[in-house]
Amino acid sequence: MPALTSLVIPVKAGAGAKSRLVGDAASRAALARAIALDTVVAARESDAVGELVVVGSLFSPVAGVRVIDDPGGGLSGAVDAGLALLDPGCPSAVMLGDLPALKPEELATAFAVAAEHDRAFVPDTEGTGSTLIVARAGVPHAPRFGPASAARHRAEGYVELEFARLSGLRRDIDTREQLEAAASLVLGVRTRALLSGSAGDRRG
Repeated sequence: MPALTSLVIPVKAGAGAKSRLVGDAASRAALARAIALDTVVAARESDAVGELVVVGSLFSPVAGVRVIDDPGGGLSGAVDAGLALLDPGCPSAVMLGDLPALKPEELATAFAVAAEHDRAFVPDTEGTGSTLIVARAGVPHAPRFGPASAARHRAEGYVELEFARLSGLRRDIDTREQLEAAASLVLGVRTRALLSGSAGDRRG
């Protein structure tokens, strides 16, 4: 049996979350909470995930998930805080918390293929960003999330894992256009319910 992979998911779901989405601050915050919760639940349902640490907050608790406060310092600070808690004897990973179309089996596939490399990553749909980084047990991470992170992760020795562009593991949500494109996939139940309600409000 392959070793389970410990996973860190940084979550920003407050008033400033998803500022590039259309809508007022309350609507954007509600959508960010739904997206984050769907992402975390899908990750927790993957049989390849061991310890799961969320850095930030969740709208609702999820069994088997440890939640710690965001220490500040932006995304890099949150990632570092989560990684510091993991068992160095296990493979480790960091995944963005805005993948509402993620399927549990996609993580299992990514971790299985990543086990062939010291470091590996999954690019976003556009190919310029990154949604997931993975490292073998005992191999330290060099997280480079942010603009052009795919190129920066490659420069740090992360090997790109090939996933279809329509994979939920690649479909992160930062803009209205990305959200509309993701609607062609099977979104998590909370995100789907929230978007359905919003569409109904607009029709009314």
